[in-house]
Amino acid sequence: MSGQVRIIGVATGRGAGDEGCQRGPDALRARGLTAHLNQAGVPAQWHATLRTSHGLAPLEAVRQLCSLQSQHVHRLGRSGYFPLVLGGDHTCGIGTWSGAARTLRTRGALGLVWIDAHMDAHVPSTSPTGNLHGMPLACLLGHGDARLSALAGAPALHPEHLCLVGIRSYEDGEAALLARLGVRVIHIDEVERRGLGAALDEAIAIATRGTAGFGLSIDLDAIDPADAPGVGTPVPGGLRAGALLAALAAHSADARLCALEIAEYNPLHDDGRTAALAQRLASTVLSRARDAAPERAWDRAVA
Repeated sequence: MSGQVRIIGVATGRGAGDEGCQRGPDALRARGLTAHLNQAGVPAQWHATLRTSHGLAPLEAVRQLCSLQSQHVHRLGRSGYFPLVLGGDHTCGIGTWSGAARTLRTRGALGLVWIDAHMDAHVPSTSPTGNLHGMPLACLLGHGDARLSALAGAPALHPEHLCLVGIRSYEDGEAALLARLGVRVIHIDEVERRGLGAALDEAIAIATRGTAGFGLSIDLDAIDPADAPGVGTPVPGGLRAGALLAALAAHSADARLCALEIAEYNPLHDDGRTAALAQRLASTVLSRARDAAPERAWDRAVA
């Protein structure tokens, strides 16, 4: 992991039913995310904020934005910077990991840990809503609309290098696709049984086995709404913020990590807690100075 972080805001909600997530990157920037990271010892600069074009159908708007985003991520990685991508709805994952896969391709495959309440693995024929933010993983695996899945030049991910963590809301069609491909899915009940630390250890082991590096995508709706109300599609019974911070702290500054993505922040539904958590997640993953007791500290902060 490079010491220099460059932040890309992806200000789009075109892939979601609730478009409030398009305001997420601007809200996090105004709150002082860059300063927060620098104060935590993470040298960071805001690189760009990308926005969807007006007057386009959702698929074309998402395709154009993810294509541009992929180019930014690829160029930053190739120049030795560490991309931190802030959504926006989770269609940004298509751009983030297409770009990261292109950067790593000469050295090997990309691995990915996807922390989410949802599988995000629909193709158009299985989606009950048609919302594109429910399709990024299918696209990255080479399935679904070719205009999106082709952005990496080839499938950005191989199934054996992907692991989903915290899943608790999904439809049969997307579950069947991931099962057929052999993707490891760690559902929320398994997380509760084994502990989040053990689940994340396994996920990172999968994402780093036979790969040149791995990425971490955190959809904020993976976290229980009691800790993170500011999301577009909240689902009760999620990961607790303190447990997630503690599990991530155990892997902070992993040299194999090539990019971090935090998606689906919707400030229209927030009371400040979700934005504060997004900042803390970023600094916990990226800081070389680990918090000795992140779970207790966070629990005090939200009490």
